[in-house]
Amino acid sequence: MALTLTLPTVDGALAAYALRGTVPTKPAAGIPFNRIAYSAAHVVADPLAAVDPWLQCAVDWDATIGYRRHLWSLGLGVAEAMDTAQRGMGLDWPTSLELIRRSVDAAKDFSSDGVGALVASGCGTDHLDIDNVKTVDDVIRGYEEQMAAIEALGGKLIVMASRALARVAKSPADYERVYDRVLSQAKQPVVLHWLGPMFDPALAGYWGTTDVDKAMDTALGIIGAHPDKVDGIKISLLDKDKEIAMRRRLPPGVRMYTGDDFNYAELIAGDGFGSESTHGQSDALLGIFDAIAPAASAALGELAQGNVDKFHAILGPTVPLSRHIFAAPTRFYKTGVVFMAWLNGHQTHFTMVGGQQSTRSLQHLAELFRLADAADLLEHPELAVRRMKTLLAMHGVEA
Repeated sequence: MALTLTLPTVDGALAAYALRGTVPTKPAAGIPFNRIAYSAAHVVADPLAAVDPWLQCAVDWDATIGYRRHLWSLGLGVAEAMDTAQRGMGLDWPTSLELIRRSVDAAKDFSSDGVGALVASGCGTDHLDIDNVKTVDDVIRGYEEQMAAIEALGGKLIVMASRALARVAKSPADYERVYDRVLSQAKQPVVLHWLGPMFDPALAGYWGTTDVDKAMDTALGIIGAHPDKVDGIKISLLDKDKEIAMRRRLPPGVRMYTGDDFNYAELIAGDGFGSESTHGQSDALLGIFDAIAPAASAALGELAQGNVDKFHAILGPTVPLSRHIFAAPTRFYKTGVVFMAWLNGHQTHFTMVGGQQSTRSLQHLAELFRLADAADLLEHPELAVRRMKTLLAMHGVEA
């Protein structure tokens, strides 16, 4: 029997919708990927906590770590305490550190092949009172505090872009000084993180300029000065040409981790220009992989076996959904990621840290539902329909 419901359209009308109802392609077991693939993972709020949700952070730890185990079971790594986890948008530093501790511990215990699961953790300066940050030395001390705390847990670092640094830096030289200090002290190679202003307006002009090509020169200079301390760089600029240009200039052994949630399929597949000295493909560190994890895993397994057409056949249909989830204002994409987790039964509620479930309209979520169905991403179609009808009823729509 066909699954149907009534959904709002972009013009505010209501229209019947019949689901395809095809479940995601099941990933083949035991196939090692030929790309490193991190999913930046969301946190599950505790909806029963007696807190002020706009002001205080309450996390359901069991569900949050359970979702990481789900990602690891699909062969994906976890990029922990990043912007997908609402870092800087409801998730404070003390809670972030506890999240990192629990995730690193769980990764040690989780293994499908005798090796602990892959996890790397966001290190930033978000614990600082930005109004009291006056110099780059203040920023350095902020990074050092979080570095020490994460490394004490045995964690690998993702050095996140700093709002404080963007605010006080006066030139590219200030960025060079901060990153030189951070990289020289890192215990193991780190992942650098270049987050564009579409994800966080406070990061406009990062690397000391609004000229992306000049900013790239500065970032590449920093990497070139410390190639043994940089595992790779994730760039989230939503510009595939800039990513390709930058990855071709990276030193040998330094990875480009795509953070392009608009063009990830073609960037991961590569452009055929790879050589010992030129990168022709991207690895992945993506928020969208949280929402499309089974498809991402299945596609990466096909790519590892040389089945490029199958890779695109699985991953290509997810791109329209991703572009919708990450549509402007891009910083509100977390709402779509958590909505997908709720539709697919990975959490019992659609409640977010900071009350962020309210950042997207019912029309936006209805279109997300349609696109998820079109991409065969609804893991339990009947459950997804029941939950979508619940949301619709809360908005006065009888579906």
